[in-house]
Amino acid sequence: MENFIKNKRDEMIDLLEQLVNTDSNSYDKEGVDKVSSLLQERFEEIGMYVKVHREAETGNHLEIKGTRESEPKILMIAHMDTVFPKGEAERRPFSVIGDKAYGPGVNDEKASHVQILYAMKALKESKSPAINNVHIIFNSDEEIGSTTSKPLIEEAAAGKEYSLVVECGRPNDGVVTERKGVGHFDMSVKGKSAHSGVEPQIGVSAIEELAHKVIRLQQLNDYSQGVSINVGLIDGGTSVNTVPPDAEAEIDVRVKNKDQAMNITKAIHEVADDEFVDGTKTELSGNMGRPPMEKTEESQKLFDVVQETGKELGLDIHEVSTGGGSDAAFTAAKGIPTIDGIGPIGEFSHSETDEFTDLNSLVDRTILLAKLIERLTK
Repeated sequence: MENFIKNKRDEMIDLLEQLVNTDSNSYDKEGVDKVSSLLQERFEEIGMYVKVHREAETGNHLEIKGTRESEPKILMIAHMDTVFPKGEAERRPFSVIGDKAYGPGVNDEKASHVQILYAMKALKESKSPAINNVHIIFNSDEEIGSTTSKPLIEEAAAGKEYSLVVECGRPNDGVVTERKGVGHFDMSVKGKSAHSGVEPQIGVSAIEELAHKVIRLQQLNDYSQGVSINVGLIDGGTSVNTVPPDAEAEIDVRVKNKDQAMNITKAIHEVADDEFVDGTKTELSGNMGRPPMEKTEESQKLFDVVQETGKELGLDIHEVSTGGGSDAAFTAAKGIPTIDGIGPIGEFSHSETDEFTDLNSLVDRTILLAKLIERLTK
């Protein structure tokens, strides 16, 4: 199995180039569907069952199993969408410098697509029954919250014993065992417009009200406990000489556990309900879209298996936690032992210039994934 994958290195890089040079922004349905069609073709070529879940606005999702009838116990999740706009691949195409591959989405997470395919190829080549113990979801909207794919992921998670989320690996052979929960809230304030020079006293400033609320929101931060609230965008007013009748803020929230998520949500609603400037009205929308991926005793046991498998391959696997969200949150919230960041190693995801994947790790992590699937199956 190891030699098979090592001998496919050039072939794997060729496929990676093809994927990276295909734009697949979350809102570019045509581009994402090109990626999903390419992957569908490649998995069907090795005899796996592929079901296409068609979407009207976002790209289509793929659900892949060894056979239609197989009842796998391992769920794997990867996303096909990227954050880069249409045309980015033409402007900045795939390139290789030394042992590093560069290009839009190469690390987050098109190298993972190649990894999963060639791990499956290796299992099939070795006639391993473990290929029938894997249920793969390629979704199209992870970068924008997995709104349409969350039900598919949760349905696929039913009855699973393990979840392997193939986000990019972390430097020095890291995998992810904890992730923060992610929330997004929109706060909209209404006031009353008036001429700021002629009769400002009859106006009610929505911006003034929002300014009080922003200060209160920022005071909710507790970095030592892993809680962060960031008012990242604000907008308001109609002209400089008009008392602003409206103002809006977008709020990003990160938490480590479910209790924090509940408490922060309550606190944000309280800020919205408080009136600092008489005559204003505030509306709040949004929620904690992704629950935290909390480390459990069972996920620790799964990490131990990953670490032991890596050790057999000469890899020194270690665990890390991160503030970024991923689809791992959905399976972890269902109580399924979950490991994230099992993909090839790289850095600077979402960067317009520096994002890369280590091609040596593409091979190593593909071997690790195939071996891990076999071990979990046994």
